[in-house]
Amino acid sequence: MLKRMFVAPDAGRVRLRFASRAVLGIGLAVAVCGLAGHSLMAAIIGGLAALLALFTVTDATVRGQAVTTALLPVVGFPVLALAAGLHDLPVARDIAFLTVMGVGVYARRWGPRGHSLGVFAFMTFFITQFLRAEWQQLPELYAAVLLSLLASSAVRFGLWCYERRLPTAVPPVPPAGRGLARATTRQAVQATLGGAFALSLGQLVSGERWYWAVGATWWVFVNTTSRGETLVRGFRRLLGTLLGIGAGFVLVVPLNGAAVPSAALVAVSVFGIFYTAAVSYTWMMLSVTVLASSLYGLIGVLNGDLLVLRLVETGVGALGAVLAVLLVLPITTHATTHGWIERALRCVHACTAEAAARLAGAADADPAHRVTELEALLGRVRLSVAPLVHPLCPLRARKQRALQVLALLDACAHEVRGLAAVAADPEASHDARLAAACWRVEAAVEALTAPGAASGATAPGDLPQAAVAEPALAHLHSLEKALAALATPLRGTGRAPLIGA
Repeated sequence: MLKRMFVAPDAGRVRLRFASRAVLGIGLAVAVCGLAGHSLMAAIIGGLAALLALFTVTDATVRGQAVTTALLPVVGFPVLALAAGLHDLPVARDIAFLTVMGVGVYARRWGPRGHSLGVFAFMTFFITQFLRAEWQQLPELYAAVLLSLLASSAVRFGLWCYERRLPTAVPPVPPAGRGLARATTRQAVQATLGGAFALSLGQLVSGERWYWAVGATWWVFVNTTSRGETLVRGFRRLLGTLLGIGAGFVLVVPLNGAAVPSAALVAVSVFGIFYTAAVSYTWMMLSVTVLASSLYGLIGVLNGDLLVLRLVETGVGALGAVLAVLLVLPITTHATTHGWIERALRCVHACTAEAAARLAGAADADPAHRVTELEALLGRVRLSVAPLVHPLCPLRARKQRALQVLALLDACAHEVRGLAAVAADPEASHDARLAAACWRVEAAVEALTAPGAASGATAPGDLPQAAVAEPALAHLHSLEKALAALATPLRGTGRAPLIGA
């Protein structure tokens, strides 16, 4: 965990810029709310709106991100009004909360925009319970959300829009399906039932802070697909919360709600959330817990018992998610892993074809966007395989094969990046041997992904020594070897290959 936090690479310092911009954008949003004379409650809701806009809006283009950000109030305002009006109607409130939860998960079928709007709707309901916002406060809260979104958007799309200089990143979309065959539909059912369990048990634990349990269930389901992913994420959430509570006792409780140091700790926590999200969910949850503790300190209700209660409610929520994914329409780790690995391999082939076309003189061929797509797909592969490589996984043979697959896929990505860099060189020219090498790459991918394929992939063709010395052909030769080596751990010769035909 420490290694993922402090040693994880940050190519182009994207994570550093992501986190620094978040602190600037959220800080500006809260400052604007303060200058406008809004209450602390309004400033907190405005700050959360800015955080969600900067964290969850991940459309492929800057234009798409701006459109999604503009749509956040369209979804959030009705939910805020609904939640504020149901405090005295607990049954209706609970049904509405679970409905928002289920619809929010189902909305992921529409890609990054649906995911962002679903998260914003759920968190709007959640924060209304957190702060006990009332109906008569809605005008002020609406104004605070709008001001905060405008302020954070001014930073994201104006002052510091570093995405304009980066290759377009296309977030991988889960495979499509119909009815209960669609992963998002199954997850919507699972999340709703898991949330119902967490809500019921959470209210028995605490009649005031029960929403923590529902929130824990919700966030365990975010960015997961299979039951294995959900189990690992639930464990990491509980561990991160436990560590965050320890940090809360050491850092937050002694502050006793002092405004300046608490605000500084909030800024550090926001940075931690954004900087660690891509590499360690445990560290991210530690930062979230310290942030929540600091906010409770600012509103004057923080104490040791409250921190312990948060841990218990988080455990209830994680248990609800675990029971839901195990008992209700389970999505197996096997099927999910197979799908993501196959898509990553086909992306390797597509990138190779684009690079060869570019080297052959096709001006419109661009392997760079395929490289970006491959990186995103490999991220999903790592998430899917996480249950198999977790330290507590008892399946040692499959764990070793999973680690081997990840290493070989990383090798493929390295060679693909090198090939794309060669293709981008304006002095690079077409070599007739490229076509044959690319054909062998295509054959290797087909051997690995075709149903009923043999357990061994075609070995890489022997390139002449002179050819291997040339950059493009050298990358292709190494790529062929990596693909051939992938055949054993993927298909296997024993009883339990990593993925099956």
